[in-house]
Amino acid sequence: KDVSGNKTSLISGLLQIQSSLYTSVHGFNQEEIREKLLAFPGGSIDLLKQDSGIAVLTINNPSRMNAFSGSMMVDLEEQVNQLENWTEGKGLIVQGAAETFCSGSDLNAVRAISNPQVRNFVIRSE
Repeated sequence: KDVSGNKTSLISGLLQIQSSLYTSVHGFNQEEIREKLLAFPGGSIDLLKQDSGIAVLTINNPSRMNAFSGSMMVDLEEQVNQLENWTEGKGLIVQGAAETFCSGSDLNAVRAISNPQVRNFVIRSE
């Protein structure tokens, strides 16, 4: 919580900035971005909320050194929304599965959103 008592979320803020950047630069709305990201499955973002008020968020894609797939980016937004509404929450531990934190992002998903040719291919192939 910040000084005024309002919940703040760095991750949620970053996701909103990312969404608004794609929207303004590439003409997408948030639902379009979500659909494009879901075209790149793999891995998961697992959330365990403990009775102690501590949550554990696990980046789980060990076969790709926990690189974020498109669907994992969508999962992350959903898990952050759950955390923002968790009134008993006191803290968060973020970890990677299988002794690796996170190797980055699946560049294929990023390219699909930012490249009009790839973007149109993804739209046609659905």
